[in-house]
Amino acid sequence: MHVKKIPIRELVMTSSLATVSVLLQLIHIGYQSPQFGMWIDFVACSWIIAFFLFGIRGALLTSSIGAIIITFFSPETWLGASMKWTLSLPNILCLYSWAKITHHKTSIYANTKLLCFPVLCALILRGCFAIPLNYYYAIPIWLGIPSQQAIAVIPWYIIAVFNALQSLVDVILAWVITFHFKIINFGNT
Repeated sequence: MHVKKIPIRELVMTSSLATVSVLLQLIHIGYQSPQFGMWIDFVACSWIIAFFLFGIRGALLTSSIGAIIITFFSPETWLGASMKWTLSLPNILCLYSWAKITHHKTSIYANTKLLCFPVLCALILRGCFAIPLNYYYAIPIWLGIPSQQAIAVIPWYIIAVFNALQSLVDVILAWVITFHFKIINFGNT
């Protein structure tokens, strides 16, 4: 099996974007839900920027490096990093899949109309993952309450809305930074 080498420019950019995500986690600007502890923040925006610039490989590299480092430095440690990484994947994978299906590079997303369908799919997919992951994994660990109590106390639609908002923040901010401010010129796509 032949593994394609990562160009130095891509490696530097993805590492830098991972560092930005870690810094955003440490500074943690955003809004935290008082009900179940989820943040709407900017941590995964750099992961989506990496996707727009370098495709799936760049996004997975950036998000993996970022999540691993966040595990060591964030107060939420492995729980927050694992949730952020897992629930950011639908955005990356839906954007990637749509570009593949339509036989285009990720630079097609400069046209915001072409973002609509994959982002809608990502919102649905993220919601499908977020609800059970929160009820059976994150909330019992974070809040120390059993799953059944979490289901009774925290409505599913609160989890779905928070995760939909987070996905939209990630994609919109990443799009603005990448395409409006023209950093797409530094990418491979």
